Amino acid sequence: MIKNLIMNFVDELKWRGMIHDIMPGTKEQLDKELTGAYVGIDPTADSLHIGHLVGVMMLKHFQIAGHKPFALVGGATGMIGDPSGKSQERNLLDEATLRHNQECIKKQLAKFLDFESDAPNAAEMVNNYDWMKEFTFLDFIRDIGKHITVNYMMSKDSVKKRLDSDSSAGMSFTEFTYQLVQGTDFLHLYQAKNVKLQMGGSDQWGNITTGTELIRRKTGGEAFALTCPLIKKADGTKFGKTESGNVWLDPKLTSPYKFYQFWLNTSDEDAEKYIKIFTLLPQSEVAELINQHSEAPHLRLLQKRLAEEVTVMVHSREDYDMAVEASQILFGQGTAELLRKLDKETFLAVFEGVPQFRISGEELTAGIKVVDLLAEKAMVFPSKGELRRTIQGNGLSINKEKISDPELIVNADFLIDGKYILVQKGKKNYSLLVVE
Repeated sequence: MIKNLIMNFVDELKWRGMIHDIMPGTKEQLDKELTGAYVGIDPTADSLHIGHLVGVMMLKHFQIAGHKPFALVGGATGMIGDPSGKSQERNLLDEATLRHNQECIKKQLAKFLDFESDAPNAAEMVNNYDWMKEFTFLDFIRDIGKHITVNYMMSKDSVKKRLDSDSSAGMSFTEFTYQLVQGTDFLHLYQAKNVKLQMGGSDQWGNITTGTELIRRKTGGEAFALTCPLIKKADGTKFGKTESGNVWLDPKLTSPYKFYQFWLNTSDEDAEKYIKIFTLLPQSEVAELINQHSEAPHLRLLQKRLAEEVTVMVHSREDYDMAVEASQILFGQGTAELLRKLDKETFLAVFEGVPQFRISGEELTAGIKVVDLLAEKAMVFPSKGELRRTIQGNGLSINKEKISDPELIVNADFLIDGKYILVQKGKKNYSLLVVE
C-alpha cells in the first residue's frame, strides 16, 4: 500500500464529477503501489487553453495523491489527426515548431505539476515524436498491426461514427490507424517508464482501451484506463469557447482580465460544476460555498471564488487583483490612479466594445478646450450646449476624474499609455478617444 496518501485519487475524482469511465481494477492498482499515468496533449499551438485544463487537473490530483504524472506531447500523433469527434485532419508541424510548442506548454504545466524535485513521483514530459520518428512502416505493421484485428478497430465508437456519418469525406487510413499509434504510445510508456494508466476525455475511451489491449496481447501485462466527462456548458454549448475563440492560458493570447471575466460570467449551474473540476478546494468547503450561494445567488459567491482560484492558479495573485480592480472600473468604483496602472492589454479588454473616436495628436500637443474636443473633434456630444449642461450637472469625467470647468484645456498630459483618453457620461456611458 502507498503510505501517507493525502487522498484517494479515484474517490477524489468521483466527488468532483471527473470520472466518466474507469476500467475495473484501476482503483486497486493505485491503492497497491506508486503508479505512473499519462495524459496526451496536442502540441499544435504554443499555449494550452482551458479545454486542456481538465486533463491537467487530473494529472495534478494524481500527483497530490502520491502517484507519478506524465504529460505526453503528441508530436507524432498531432501530425495525423484523431477521428474522435472531428471531421478534418490536422496540419503537419515541422520539428522546430513542435519543440518550441513543447517548451512553452511545459512552462505552463510547471504551474500545476512538480517537474523539478527529486521526489519519486516528480512529473515528466515526453514527446511521442521521439520514439515514433524512427519507426518505419514495416516495423509498425509487424510489431503493432498484427496484434489488433480490424474487427476490434471497427468496433470503436470513434470509427463507427465517422463511417456512419453523411460526410462524403469518409475516413482516411491515416485516421483509422490513429488508435494503433496512440496504443503504441501507451505500450512504449508501459515498457520504458512503467506507466500503467492512461487518462483522457470520454471521447478517448476507444483509443485508450486499444492501448490496454495492445499491452495485454504483446506483453501479457495489465494496464488501465480512466476518462472524464467532456465538459459542456449548461446550455449545451461547448465549454471554453467564446465569441472571440479559445480562452488561452498564455496572457499574451488571453489577458488575465479576460480570463478572470470568463469564469466570473459562468452560470450558477456551471459554476457549481466547475468549482469542483477546476479548483483544489476540499469537498467540505465546496459544499459550504454552494450552500451560501443558494441563499444569496445575486452575490455570485460561487463565480467569484471560482474566478479567483483559477486565475491565481494559472496566472498569479497580482494578476487576479488587477483583474478585480479593472472589473470595478466599469461599475464606477475605479479611480484615475487605478486606470493609469492598467497595462495596455487589460485597458483595451476592459473597454472593448466602447465607442471609439480618433483624434489628432498635434491638436492635443497644442492643447484644446474640452468643449471643442468632445463636441467638434470627437463628437462624443452632439452639441457644446449639451456638453456644458452635463458638466454643470457633474456628469462628465475624463480618465475617471470629474470635470467642472467647461473652459478646461485638454493636452497630451491627459493621455493614458500615450494614446488614450477615457470619457465618461454619467455612470456607465463610456467613450474612448484614440490618438492617431
